Amino acid sequence: MTDLPNKADFSHVRDWVFDLDNTLYPHHVDLFAQIDKNMTAYVSALLGLSREDARALQKQYYFDHGTTLKGLMIHHAIDPVDFLEKAHAINYDVLSPDLPLGEAIQALPGRKFIFTNGSVKHAEMAARALGIFHHFDDVFDIVAAEYVPKPAGATYDKFMALHRVDTKQAVMFEDLPRNLIVPKTLGMKTVLLTPRDEGHEFTDAWEKRTDEDKHIDYATSNLTAFLNALL
Repeated sequence: MTDLPNKADFSHVRDWVFDLDNTLYPHHVDLFAQIDKNMTAYVSALLGLSREDARALQKQYYFDHGTTLKGLMIHHAIDPVDFLEKAHAINYDVLSPDLPLGEAIQALPGRKFIFTNGSVKHAEMAARALGIFHHFDDVFDIVAAEYVPKPAGATYDKFMALHRVDTKQAVMFEDLPRNLIVPKTLGMKTVLLTPRDEGHEFTDAWEKRTDEDKHIDYATSNLTAFLNALL
């Protein structure tokens, strides 16, 4: 599904804020599946759980705290640096340069940011593999957020204050509906990235858009086509 934008709705935008995973690259690439597997293995080794039990706990922490990492920090006092290194020990070769996306991002008027619950290193590795990293002004990661992940309001406030973002002149692109609630309340335009396969199986029901998600202005499964429609 591609819900192409009304260009006039974005004529005021000067700050373009993008999530990373399943946003700057599409769901079907499934890079995040590698991270997901590494997180399950980490929880299993840490707590001596079976893969099934470790995955269930991992997902519960993800739902309750915004990231598995935050849950592990709260309940098990783990080293976040060690966790991030192990979680992001993945093969980025599944990503390939996306020249059309890079050209579309470059042509956008104003600043461009990556705002991720992952690490700067992960964002840089993924964006470099896509050939788009040099188009961004900065990366705001989970470390900069002091390990408090989206959708926490304080983390958005920290990002906006650091970069002096006027939320009335900004837009956020995300793949998780709940991560767009705060941006909408702050006055930002909101765009949800959805899987190209409408039969895509979400791990958790709350990851999928519903009719109750009135905070989403647009939804698209093709980021490049969406951005090109604004140029």
